[in-house]
Amino acid sequence: MPTFDLEKEICPNGFVFGIDEAGRGPWCGPVVAACVCWPECKIPQDLAEQIDDSKKLTASKRDVLFDKIMASNAYIGIGISSSTEIDEKNILAATFLAMERAVKQAEENFHQKADALLIDGNRLPKNLTIPAKAVIKGDHLSLSIASASIIAKVTRDKLMKELAKTYPQYGWEKNAGYGTKDHIKAIEQYGITSIHRRSYAPIKRFLEGQNVAPVKKGAQEQLSLL
Repeated sequence: MPTFDLEKEICPNGFVFGIDEAGRGPWCGPVVAACVCWPECKIPQDLAEQIDDSKKLTASKRDVLFDKIMASNAYIGIGISSSTEIDEKNILAATFLAMERAVKQAEENFHQKADALLIDGNRLPKNLTIPAKAVIKGDHLSLSIASASIIAKVTRDKLMKELAKTYPQYGWEKNAGYGTKDHIKAIEQYGITSIHRRSYAPIKRFLEGQNVAPVKKGAQEQLSLL
């Protein structure tokens, strides 16, 4: 279970913001980043025992924890990069931009500068002015990152459900924009929308008149960098 060990290691007496993202792999929609700081590394014990990597939690459990974290004393920021920005900058750069926006929002809303950042993954944004550490599988290890993973995932799922009202054929309320069979079928029948990521290989192939092939499980991350 995640703890505050990494937070205390990187900056024992400071404000450490854990950062995670949701939505690098999907074929459409935004990428969402969230940052969460638990002041003085204090969190209700019952809540700490429930928080985990968002991928390990059911949708209903994520929703409950999202509300509890949002209602807590945590400093929270959310940043979004659109599908247009993803196409213009590439998914990695757009993800880093969303992370920077999340930190900026948290600092402005809570009038508290971050002393250090813990970022899920193995790479850091290039232009950071704050001490930062990339943490592989950070959402398994850090309570701040795990909290951010829940905020980012639930926020993005809500956005995709809203977009699904405008584009009901694609089933985004269920597939969140990933390359599922139903999503592929809809693309082949109705074409792509304004929020599909044209820089992604399957969407490129469709625009070039080729078939949209299903993506094997586990290939979404590599796909998102094409």
